[in-house]
Amino acid sequence: MMQALHRFRRLTGLERTIVLEAAAALPTTWIAMRVAGFRICKTALTRPLSAASPGAATFAGTLASAQKVARLEAATARALFFRSTCLEQSLALCWMLRRRGMSPVLRVGARKDADRLEAHAWVEIEGIALGDAAGQHEHFVPFERDGVPAEAQIR
Repeated sequence: MMQALHRFRRLTGLERTIVLEAAAALPTTWIAMRVAGFRICKTALTRPLSAASPGAATFAGTLASAQKVARLEAATARALFFRSTCLEQSLALCWMLRRRGMSPVLRVGARKDADRLEAHAWVEIEGIALGDAAGQHEHFVPFERDGVPAEAQIR
């Protein structure tokens, strides 16, 4: 706990804001998914905002900025008192990036591993997956890419 506090204090003011925003967005998304369901959450959290939040001008448009937000949100998710899924984290990240004037795309994909069907969610900007240094998303076929359903992509 003390280490986390020391790390938080070493962050810049902007980074602290992102961490605090993630600390609020992640539990809110976790609750909303259980109360309202995926469709309502996706619609609410991934729709374009009418106006970006204050300070968006300093962040808007750069891939490096989006990756920084993704890293800080992922670190916050690991530090919280509950476990959130990749879908909940991706929804929260989409919302956080849209607030900064960016255009993230939520991807949800699946794969079959032995007798199990597995799913994974991630966020992309300009076709680049955020917060996925290990390339985990590459093992999943997105349900939809650029409006084209997955079955048409595979053929």
